[in-house]
Amino acid sequence: MAGNLSYTYAVVPFSPSLERTALAGVRGVAGSPVTLVRSGEVAAAVSPVPEADFSQSALKAHLEDLDWLEPTARAHHSVVESLAAHTTVLPLRLATVYLDDVRVAEMLHEGHPVFAASLARLSGHAEWGVKVYVDAAAAPPPPAAAPPDAPDAGRAYLRQRRHQHQTRRDAWRLAEEVVRRIDAGTRGLAAGRARHRPQQGRLAEAPGENVANDAYLVPHELAEEFRRRVHRAAEDAPGVRVDITGPWAPYSFADPGVREGAPP
Repeated sequence: MAGNLSYTYAVVPFSPSLERTALAGVRGVAGSPVTLVRSGEVAAAVSPVPEADFSQSALKAHLEDLDWLEPTARAHHSVVESLAAHTTVLPLRLATVYLDDVRVAEMLHEGHPVFAASLARLSGHAEWGVKVYVDAAAAPPPPAAAPPDAPDAGRAYLRQRRHQHQTRRDAWRLAEEVVRRIDAGTRGLAAGRARHRPQQGRLAEAPGENVANDAYLVPHELAEEFRRRVHRAAEDAPGVRVDITGPWAPYSFADPGVREGAPP
């Protein structure tokens, strides 16, 4: 009969208080309670999940199913953020699972030098997301169109279309300039930057066209100055909008090279 696997959310510096502070009452994936598995000075947050849903063969199908993936990702994120509110956290990839807690402890032991170095690098920092959009609604309006039966209505229409294309090109060039300003203005504040693919389709939740989708690793004490400089970079940029989100756990800067250990 199929049993449970150990779903692993993140690696943290071990502290006996975390289970009664950060993880008290927290429910993870599949509604299971979250506990810590320790190896030396580091620990992993884990919870039991059914093998029927989290074996490699089952995950291959589930990860293509948005109705399954969304609540799973939300639960994963909730656990990581609960930990991040209390300690330095090294998030692991969604659906990182092992046969049992013994295998999790072995993984921690084998990767201890890498985990310790990554946690030291991330300590005192948070991730901030910066998205730059071409926002057509904020661009100067095109000339008013002539009535269809007016003289030279065809030429007026073509002028309007040329204006719209030129406005869009100008907005894209300005958005790219804003991205360069942000990079230059935050240099020396951010400890790292990660570029992500601009969001499109269902992932593009905000209006406008996403030109840049970057993440920055920022020391806690410099967060307000970072935000101020990002906003300043977008001043006097009609047709361009900048959204800042965070602080987040440092997902974009956590790549410990962990290999999953679930059965096929």
